[in-house]
Amino acid sequence: MAVAITGASGLIGTTLAQSLTDDGIDVIRLVRRPAAGPGEVSWDPANRTVDTQALAERSITAVVHLAGAGVGDRRWNASYKNLILSSRVDGTAAIAAAVAELPGNPALISGSAIGYYGDTGGDIVDESGPEGDTFLAHVVQEWEAATAPAQQAGNRVAMIRTGLVVSSTGGAFGKMIPIFRKGIGGRIGSGKQWWSFISMTDEVRAIRFCIDQEISGPVNLVAPQPVTNAQATQALAELLDKPAKLPVPKFALRVVLGGFAEEVVMSQGVAPGALTAAGFEWQHPSIEQALAAMPVP
Repeated sequence: MAVAITGASGLIGTTLAQSLTDDGIDVIRLVRRPAAGPGEVSWDPANRTVDTQALAERSITAVVHLAGAGVGDRRWNASYKNLILSSRVDGTAAIAAAVAELPGNPALISGSAIGYYGDTGGDIVDESGPEGDTFLAHVVQEWEAATAPAQQAGNRVAMIRTGLVVSSTGGAFGKMIPIFRKGIGGRIGSGKQWWSFISMTDEVRAIRFCIDQEISGPVNLVAPQPVTNAQATQALAELLDKPAKLPVPKFALRVVLGGFAEEVVMSQGVAPGALTAAGFEWQHPSIEQALAAMPVP
């Protein structure tokens, strides 16, 4: 069995690749440079090209596509928003076209995000929920649409709509830990907005579940029950034994994050309907368990 991964050096991809390797599964990393050995295959997402012949020689069972510009890596401006969109659409179109050409009908597990639903307000939605009308919602809609070549070729395609991954090395929680350690952390905005999270362990387990099971279509990768931002930040403060009394006002977020500030304070209550129906079991269903499982440097 061999699994190809884009974004294998990223937050989720690194852990996924190690998990697969530990279980004796061959991991083929797609890299944006000449391949350095049999464990690598070259691709160029910006130009929508993949060394499909090299992939075909590896007897790929599934391709996990995780590459894309980090949503929270930089302050949003028009240029970076274009990069967020193009890096996802171009890369996904290239991978989907390559998967459609590979022998053995491999599955495509394509990265996506719960941003698809936009602001859900006080509601909690599953995969049947309506699409949102925010910038990220439109990005996700185009992102998922770019998987069409693989779907049309008859490959199984699962679009993994990932929530907030609980990790000390990246993502929202990774950014909050240094602030909370200084005793100046707190809720963001009102703190009443839903945060749909998943532990890194369960994120990787869920991706592998999608590889192994006959799951297709959108799949929400989140814990069974979202928490409010106030609950999440309070749980983090308790883990670090620090206070959480200084809320971050929205205007301050706008200064630091630009347009991304609007996405940070929105409410996203998302339920994992597809995973639950397929019999997936979480190791860390609560925010306290997810945080406790997170290695804190």
